[in-house]
Amino acid sequence: MDEAKEAGEGDRHSHSAAPAAFRAAVEALRNSRLRPQIEVEQTKAPQRLAPYAYALEATVVDGEQDLADGRLVLLHDPAGHDAWQGAFRLVTLVRAELEPEMAADPLLPEVCWSWLTGALQARGLSYGEASGTVTRAGSHYFGGLSERPAASQIEIRASWTPREGLGGVPDTAAHLASWCDLLAQVAGLPPAGPGDASVVTLPQRRDPQSR
Repeated sequence: MDEAKEAGEGDRHSHSAAPAAFRAAVEALRNSRLRPQIEVEQTKAPQRLAPYAYALEATVVDGEQDLADGRLVLLHDPAGHDAWQGAFRLVTLVRAELEPEMAADPLLPEVCWSWLTGALQARGLSYGEASGTVTRAGSHYFGGLSERPAASQIEIRASWTPREGLGGVPDTAAHLASWCDLLAQVAGLPPAGPGDASVVTLPQRRDPQSR
């Protein structure tokens, strides 16, 4: 199953009592403090991927300009999942417009994938079963749109298994922070310094969503 593809598609509205480990993982996401250039909010979680799911969407903003956007989904199957090699899975979609010289780099897909793995490793996170795709697309405009300059976009679809810590709960706050590091890097923002005070708390929204 293409988790990253489906994570950007169907949603559901149902709620039910979730396992304690899932509730703790979601609570850590909700209490995360993020750099202010990245606007994050809860969104409807995808269906069919796991018994329990919680989703966030984010936009990297510079003034009135959107530099990149993405979606992060936390999946949980209390019984475990053979393909995940664990009970939790993180699935993401990240997109950004590219400068022409960057879009022309033949090593761009490898570089973008290294940004994802590097963001996780930079925060000392343990993970496994990482997989995904990096897609580079170009748009050329004609007719009534011919005055628009050609545009290029990069899209990263990926999923990985966060290793579980105490109580069988992964450090979802740190994984969210690393994902925001990836978004910032794709958007061309400078790295946030350690202990950066210019961070904001993720807004509180609805209860964890489940299937």
